[in-house]
Amino acid sequence: MQSPININITGIQHIGVPVTHIETSQAFYSRLGFANVMQAGFGEAGARGTCVMMQRDSMIIELYQLPEQELQEIRTRKNGHIDHIAFDVPDIDVAFKTIKAAGLTILEPEPVFLQFWKNGCKYFNITGPDGERLEFNQVL
Repeated sequence: MQSPININITGIQHIGVPVTHIETSQAFYSRLGFANVMQAGFGEAGARGTCVMMQRDSMIIELYQLPEQELQEIRTRKNGHIDHIAFDVPDIDVAFKTIKAAGLTILEPEPVFLQFWKNGCKYFNITGPDGERLEFNQVL
C-alpha cells in the first residue's frame, strides 16, 4: 500500500449534482431545508449554464444545469448521480503542487478561477480509480 499524501483537507466543501431544471431542483432542495446561498452563471457566451449552491447548516449541495446543448446526457440518464465531491483546502496552490508531486491524474493544467462566492474560488480536479472526480476547492 502506498503511503498517504500529506495534504491539508479541512472538510467536504460541497457535492456537485447535475440537474435538468435548476428551478425545480432548487425548489426540491428548499423543501429539505436548504437555502440558495450563491448563484452564478458559467461557460462561454451563447452556451451558459447555471450553478446554485444550496446550503443547510454546514452542508452544501452544488446544483448545476449545463447549457442546453449539453443537457441530453443528463436527460437520458435513468437515475441521478453525483458528479463530484469537493474538498475544502486552505491553499489551492499548495494542494495542487502536493497532488502533482504525488503523481495523481490532475484534469486541469493549473487551478481554475471561478467568480463564485463573494471573492471567487479556485479549484482543480483529480480522478479516482473508477473515474470519480474529486475536486479540491479554495473559496477566496
